[in-house]
Amino acid sequence: MRWSLVIPLKPLALAKSRLADTAGDGPRPGLALAFAQDTVAAALACPAVRDVAVVTDDALAGPELAALGARIVPDTPRSGLNAALTHAAAAVRAAHPESALAALNADLPALRPLELARVLDTAAQFPRSFLPDAAAIGTTLLAVAPGRELLPAFGADSRARHRASGATELVVDAVDSVRQDVDTGEDLRAALALGVGPRTAAAAARLLIPEQ
Repeated sequence: MRWSLVIPLKPLALAKSRLADTAGDGPRPGLALAFAQDTVAAALACPAVRDVAVVTDDALAGPELAALGARIVPDTPRSGLNAALTHAAAAVRAAHPESALAALNADLPALRPLELARVLDTAAQFPRSFLPDAAAIGTTLLAVAPGRELLPAFGADSRARHRASGATELVVDAVDSVRQDVDTGEDLRAALALGVGPRTAAAAARLLIPEQ
């Protein structure tokens, strides 16, 4: 089964506010862009992925991610993350109605293509499923079979919300890179320990990240 991925990215100036203790207002937008670039590049290199659409209105991120091969879908609803994902999913389904579809976080800088493939291969067994994040509170991936609605419920406690909505929680071994999103300095240290993509590595090298 080949998958179409939808990746949401808010305007870089507003992204990753919880990284303020690690990256101030100056470097933080660049770090958020690096996360997204490494995520998109790894997703496009995944053998299970057919195409990637990024839903964003950011004037810098759009062209940068398009240059990697992503389709850019404007965030026409401008009503938050879940509305943006629903809008982008509809745009992707209009072009490829037969594709399985998954929403993937934009802040997975350690993402490994083969680990993503294992998650998607497992998700193919279910009508609708999700992968919890490393903290076991949020969600990094929400997947649906062809013809199924995405029905995203991202945000606070999204693991519990997706489970309550009837989605199957995926249990896949050795896919840490697909679960390690980055919201805090601690998350960034964990991603760096896994091994991040080149753009995040370069951006993080310019930061002073204290050891725990």
